Amino acid sequence: MQAINDFILAAAGQPWVLFLVFACCVIDGFFPPVPSESVVVGLAAVAATADVPNPVLLIVVAAAGAFSGDNIAYLMGRATGTTRWKWMRGHRAQRAFGWAARELRKRPASLIMVARFVPIGRVAVNLTAGATHYAQSYFVGLTVLSAVLWSSYSVAVGLFFGQWFDDNHLLGATIAIICAIVLGIAVDVALSRLRGRLPKEVVLDDRNQPAPPTDG
Repeated sequence: MQAINDFILAAAGQPWVLFLVFACCVIDGFFPPVPSESVVVGLAAVAATADVPNPVLLIVVAAAGAFSGDNIAYLMGRATGTTRWKWMRGHRAQRAFGWAARELRKRPASLIMVARFVPIGRVAVNLTAGATHYAQSYFVGLTVLSAVLWSSYSVAVGLFFGQWFDDNHLLGATIAIICAIVLGIAVDVALSRLRGRLPKEVVLDDRNQPAPPTDG
């Protein structure tokens, strides 16, 4: 166990760790299986007692990656729509895209901001925003703010729980990650109750566009 903790501590202080954080956050913007939250929270838990990596730098790098990933998803949606690939035409995917399109018409700013905290939700929202030509200038501004809030929140969770495990970085990171997952599930459940459940059948087509602002 001590060897594992020593390895974690040594790795956390290496410059390549921040490149790993950035890459995970970028890819997670359009491929949710990549665990960007776990990486950020886990490293923040180590930083709580080891002072590496620098928490402020971790926030900046994670925010930059999240912003990049969200906007890549937007551009992918704009280029391919929401029916190009087989996985997009599945029942659950179309329900998610349809829900995102309706919510973008009603409350685009709050949806884009909050969706960043729900892994699958943010991908559906970002792809749909691009596919329905939601104004890119507005989208960019909202994703700057949402990325900063998400990275700050993730690092704060790691710092809070990691401070209690000074002698066991592995345990501290594990507890912090579990708590972050639980909080993420709680946010998802709260959103479902506030916004209502997804309808049984929703098919998104090019006519399901959110109200202005739009590009073109």
